[in-house]
Amino acid sequence: MAIYRRCDADPMSRKPLTAEQLRLIAERFKALSEPSRLEILTALRGGERTVSEILEATGLGQANVSKHLQMLHAARFVDRRKDGVSIYYRLADQDVLRLCELMCGRLEAEAHSKKQLFA
Repeated sequence: MAIYRRCDADPMSRKPLTAEQLRLIAERFKALSEPSRLEILTALRGGERTVSEILEATGLGQANVSKHLQMLHAARFVDRRKDGVSIYYRLADQDVLRLCELMCGRLEAEAHSKKQLFA
């Protein structure tokens, strides 16, 4: 099964993804494969937060949050800015939320199908 990408010039044409492109995509999905990172992203849904605010919102430990924020930043899911001694994190864009919403919709449809089987 080949995975294709849309060409910006012609959205109807599809070109196979290269091995390097697939590797980069896999890295991004890997960054989303940890529930704690998804929890952090959810905490940032409402806007910019300091590390302390993220700790409070998630209940995760400082070392854990710092490690996850570093990975989310490297994957470009979050941006950060420093203001004095505080570092503020925010979602880089809304795309990661759209990915999560797509998966939630899919899980909801699967749950509905399973429920129908046993109704």
